[in-house]
Amino acid sequence: MIVGHRVNMRRENLLDTQTVPPPAPQPDGFDVRGMRTADGSYNDLSKSWMGMVGARFGRNMPLETTFGEVALRLFEPNPRLISTKLLARREFVPVPHLNVLAAAWIQFMVHDWLSHGSNDKDMTPYTVPLPDGDPWPYGPMTVLPTDPDKVHPEDAGRPTAYTNVETSWWDASQVYGSSLQRQRLVRTDPETSRLLDDGKLAILPNGLLPLENKTVRGKPSPNLELAGVNGNWWIGLSVLHTIFAREHNAIVDRLRLEYPQAEGEWLFQKARLVNAALMAKIHTVEWTPALMNSPQGRMAMRGNFWGMMGEQFNRAYGRIGQGEVLSGIPGSPADHHAAPYAMTEEFTASYRLHSLIPDEFSFRRHANDEELLHVGLGAVAGGDARNIYGRVSFDDVVYSLGTSHPGALVLHNFPNHLRQLDRLDPSGVHIDMAVVDILRDRERGVPRYCEFRRRIDAHAPKSFEELTDDPDWQRELKEVYDTVEDVDLLVGTLAESKCRLHGTPPGFGFSDTAFRIFILMASRRLKSDRFFTDDFRPEVYTPAGFAWVQDNSLGTVMQRHCPELRLHFADVRNMFFPWAKGGT
Repeated sequence: MIVGHRVNMRRENLLDTQTVPPPAPQPDGFDVRGMRTADGSYNDLSKSWMGMVGARFGRNMPLETTFGEVALRLFEPNPRLISTKLLARREFVPVPHLNVLAAAWIQFMVHDWLSHGSNDKDMTPYTVPLPDGDPWPYGPMTVLPTDPDKVHPEDAGRPTAYTNVETSWWDASQVYGSSLQRQRLVRTDPETSRLLDDGKLAILPNGLLPLENKTVRGKPSPNLELAGVNGNWWIGLSVLHTIFAREHNAIVDRLRLEYPQAEGEWLFQKARLVNAALMAKIHTVEWTPALMNSPQGRMAMRGNFWGMMGEQFNRAYGRIGQGEVLSGIPGSPADHHAAPYAMTEEFTASYRLHSLIPDEFSFRRHANDEELLHVGLGAVAGGDARNIYGRVSFDDVVYSLGTSHPGALVLHNFPNHLRQLDRLDPSGVHIDMAVVDILRDRERGVPRYCEFRRRIDAHAPKSFEELTDDPDWQRELKEVYDTVEDVDLLVGTLAESKCRLHGTPPGFGFSDTAFRIFILMASRRLKSDRFFTDDFRPEVYTPAGFAWVQDNSLGTVMQRHCPELRLHFADVRNMFFPWAKGGT
């Protein structure tokens, strides 16, 4: 059933928005066949622009259904009312079978795949009406429009399109950057300001990331850590970026043993190739099955990587033919199906998972679980994340995230800190991220919940009673929305968590609606990428690098870089499940 659903969506739900593809630069002496370019060009050698920085987001919905909502409809019903009445966290609802590393991981991945970039400062901001009695303390709530791509003659009669300012490929651009300039910056020795010639990423002697010389509101922001992408930074991202920067350097050391005469540039590029593939593997066979903690979820995602024959058969006997069902997608022929590869607006909308983030963090000593520090989300975000390491060791921070729970993707569980967020840019304004989430989907033409489900061949509820079994939620939804057809995608996906009709199996961490898009797009991130298909082989990765991808997991990565924590995660079935606490 899952495979059949994916086949249908590959045919019906991949729509091309490109009219004038951005030109791909001609790399000077760079081996595009065996290495990933900084900007994502030349992954597809016949369409060198595909997936690169500046290419447009695609769509999973027919283009005629994706015109953005305008005028009063953009604020109907009021996004701030939705935020206050339906999304605001009343009390923290945890996911008992997951740890906070799972919440950090998905943001780590999203930063690799997509970003709409800076908003359009030349357009009139949206002014969100504040409901009567609203406690918002900062005056008018304004949100800048998304910066649209320039219009070409071929766009006549088509909806507005937007561009991705990161590479669309699964290439670890959040670690390495999506431009050659950024890539060189993360490879620069902070002491000498010279490019490291050994192929490694810059790491300080204390094992932490260097700091970026960045200015916020005209003032230095000295504690923001340097990474390929360091926007929306918090302690969870800091941990994962640090660990996988260290992992890159460990891969370089391994490759140097096999190729002692290799130049630093070659070592860097091959280590990046290996590191990116390892992250893709972890996401496919570890993170996603943890969120989809059911036999169906584990089978679907492990099958994406290893095939129905399973890991042991695959590694012992190799592939059976060229198909992806028996032997998995890695190593099968690349195929873009109905449209050139791109991230999509609907995929972006389905990954609005802010409810995973706690509002409070308890940092504890791994030896005995003694609390060292208890702070709110604001104290672990931006440059303040780095300050935590001055009070809690890196290993204890990792341990604390591994033994704490993320929030559930349900109504009334959106972090309140994010609902009153300082934008930290020269405008100096505050925003409600729940409002922005609702507004962005409407602005970018993402269909509302019922229409969205119809377009992915899923049952659309005909009433609030069909949307959720929770009588309190039914009443609250009716107080905000006139009809179930008006329900926004985000609200619908959170509400359907309590629904016998189209809810997901027990253990699923996200909605049936999101799951259907994930089935399509998670497979596509592998199937379209030459380095996971035609060129996923030892001749490209090197035998040592290829074996590194096959042999490693998040558990071995953690054991390599946080060996003192091994006893806490040694017995967990999945690294994104809660670790054993100290002293137990």
